[in-house]
Amino acid sequence: MTGPERPDLGPALTRPFTGIEAEEVADIGPVIRGKVRDVVDLGERLALIATDRLSAFDRVLGTVPYRGQVLNQLSAWWFERIADLVPTHMVEVPDPNVMVVRKCRTLPVEVVVRSRLTGTTGTSAWTLYAAGARRVYGIRFPDGMKKNDPLPRPIITPTTKGTTGAHDRPITERDIVDRGLVEVSEWDEVRSIALAVFERGQEAAAAAGLVLVDTKYEFGIDPEGRVTIIDEVHTPDSSRFWRAATAEERIAAGKEPENLDKELVRLAYAAQGFTGDGDPPPLATKLGVAAARAYLEVFGALTGRPLVPAAYPAAPRVITAIRARHRP
Repeated sequence: MTGPERPDLGPALTRPFTGIEAEEVADIGPVIRGKVRDVVDLGERLALIATDRLSAFDRVLGTVPYRGQVLNQLSAWWFERIADLVPTHMVEVPDPNVMVVRKCRTLPVEVVVRSRLTGTTGTSAWTLYAAGARRVYGIRFPDGMKKNDPLPRPIITPTTKGTTGAHDRPITERDIVDRGLVEVSEWDEVRSIALAVFERGQEAAAAAGLVLVDTKYEFGIDPEGRVTIIDEVHTPDSSRFWRAATAEERIAAGKEPENLDKELVRLAYAAQGFTGDGDPPPLATKLGVAAARAYLEVFGALTGRPLVPAAYPAAPRVITAIRARHRP
């Protein structure tokens, strides 16, 4: 079924947005290609281009229809709703796949907030616990816990930021400060903000019939010296969402909750025996479509409106939007 609630995936499926070529904007500024995002330096600002490339296990696996648009527009939606809690780097969204942001000094750790003992990757709390660890990220866990069990309260489990192709590594909060990765005062502020933003996210998710299980935040220091939230917030790429109506029943029956996020892909790959080592198999079309449907469901549930698909091919409109914001 297609229509306003289920947009046609065809244009994004047959001509996925994999990014722009550096020479197409060479007169504007250099392009940095990350795993799933292209970044154009506009001088005092950056143009972040969200593509349909999907990364899991620190590898680019393939493309998911409308992934970039969902993440870009959903992050913008969240930035507006947490602006009272923390400064954000967002300036404007000139295109469904583009966000113009202020330049910040990025802090070299990823801040992961968790409310459940779960996960699939090598840095997940459940993976480490299942392997026998009882002190994870400097936090003591009791014996006898099962996958997807709730934690007494949300915890922060940071990781180092791996370069392209390299895995993120667990790190304790104490090590972050002792190694000088983040100043004590900055980390105290980051910790407080992360927990407040997560609480806000859980409230909004619950109102939308979802469970915000865990999430990843990135922070930076803006030109005024303020701790600022950057990158993306509470998207199906950076967060784990469950369908609330069935979550507890499925967990009690020993089943996985209904995942509406990138965990769909991770679980499918883990079932094939791939958990991050070696070359991954390409993302199957059927799995990419399932991920797209989940991303679109989360977008609609949270924002209260369906995604309005942008035109494909996407690169021409993206480049036009960036050129219009360029200040020679």
